[in-house]
Amino acid sequence: MATATATPVRSEKNEPKPSKPKDTRPFNERWLNKKGWLRRVPLLPALVFVVIMTQLPFLATLVVSFTNWNANYPDEIAFGTLQNFATVFTDPGLRASVFFTILLTVTVVLVSLAFGLGIALLLNRDFLGRGAVRTMMIAPFLVVPVAAALLWKHAMYNPEYGLFNGVLTQIFGASAPQPDWITDFPRLAIMGELIWQWTPFMTLILLAGLQSRPGDIMEAAQVDGAGTWQTFANMTMPHMRRYLELAGLLGTIYIIQQFDSVFTMTAGAYGTANLPYTIYQTLYNAQDYGLASAQGVIVVIGTIIIATFTLRTLSSLFEEGN
Repeated sequence: MATATATPVRSEKNEPKPSKPKDTRPFNERWLNKKGWLRRVPLLPALVFVVIMTQLPFLATLVVSFTNWNANYPDEIAFGTLQNFATVFTDPGLRASVFFTILLTVTVVLVSLAFGLGIALLLNRDFLGRGAVRTMMIAPFLVVPVAAALLWKHAMYNPEYGLFNGVLTQIFGASAPQPDWITDFPRLAIMGELIWQWTPFMTLILLAGLQSRPGDIMEAAQVDGAGTWQTFANMTMPHMRRYLELAGLLGTIYIIQQFDSVFTMTAGAYGTANLPYTIYQTLYNAQDYGLASAQGVIVVIGTIIIATFTLRTLSSLFEEGN
């Protein structure tokens, strides 16, 4: 009787993979045939347009920042000086504007975050008309900044017919104090208007963070007997940390460039001139193009630093979501 001889089974894992043949086509042909580049080619006109509209003006501003260029003295233009940057960091008036810019940004961001978190916690609950309330909460952020500043300047702060003094009259009668809010409290007046306008922005981001909490974990905490404060401190706040950072960084980027409120409400008087308004004064009043460009470069560099942290926060959020 014949016995069958077992044929050895060849394993595909042990077989060497055939080497990929080297592409000997010219470089331009290989570049055009890349699928990735073919998808990106239609975007090149938009990229070129963005570079021309953003980077070239910045490069021109950077060049001008190293010049002694004052329109009032056209015969004294000189290039290759660092005097403009030295003036930015040594001039007392500029230091005061830098200090107020930092104070304004930190105060508005922190207070808006606190109010936004409180309102987001309320809007995260189920109640009748929640959709309408959310829509009304967004409204202040949608108002044009100049219109918002005019609204607060005349309808809220006016000492004769403003809402605040009207409320004081209703509470204390004819003997109620009638302060001129913008003159007596100029910095607080600007901060109050910006807090009113930016609190809805913080609320939207923080409300999205609250609604992204894992429901099963929150229910497990309630089953285990965790109280409201324990759940908030040990579960909600750690989860909200990245959203708080994101809202704070985005708010900082925009508020550090705030110009409309300062220009409309106080015109930089009473110690309320921040860096953007100071640049405006340097450029249009003093007509010192070199110094104004140096101030603008410093603001842009500071904004880029903040934007870098913002992008890192966004990247970590997306990675966490995936």
